[in-house]
Amino acid sequence: MKWVTWEDVGVDRMACAWLIRRSIDPAAEFLFVPVGHKPLPEGAEPFDIPGVRLSHHRGHCTFHTLLRAYGVKDPVLQRIARIVDEADVVQEVAVEPVAPGLDLLCRGLRQISPDDQTALERGALLYDALYTQLARDAVPPHPDGDTPVERKEDTPPRES
Repeated sequence: MKWVTWEDVGVDRMACAWLIRRSIDPAAEFLFVPVGHKPLPEGAEPFDIPGVRLSHHRGHCTFHTLLRAYGVKDPVLQRIARIVDEADVVQEVAVEPVAPGLDLLCRGLRQISPDDQTALERGALLYDALYTQLARDAVPPHPDGDTPVERKEDTPPRES
C-alpha cells in the first residue's frame, strides 16, 4: 500500500513510518509531498497531514492516532506514543525525559540524510533500538537478582 506525508520528516513522521512498516503494513511504500501540496496522490493513505484521518487528534501526535486507528495494544508502543507526543506536541508537563533527545536525534538524522526515504530508513534503526531498550527496561529482574528475563517480543535486528 502507498502512504503519503509531507516532506522533511521529523520525530512523528519517522515514528509513524516505522510503526506502519512494523505493525500495520510491512510492504508500505512512502511518498512525500511539499507542505500544503494539494491534491494528494490518489490511492495513497495520507498521514501526519492536518485535516486527514491519520493525523494529530485530541492533542496527541499521529503515532498515537495510528495505534488507536489500527487497534495496536503493545504497551511498549504505547510508551513510545507518549514519548513522541512529548517530543512533537507542546506539553504542559514533561514526563518522558528521553523526548527532547529523540526529537534532536530525528532532526539530526534528517539533516544528514540526502532525502526523506533515507531519513526514514535511518530513523527505523533508532526506533528499533528505542523499542528494544524500553521492552528490556519493562522486563522484571530474573529471580537470581541480576539478569533480566528475555522477552520474545523484543524486536530482532533489522536486515539491511
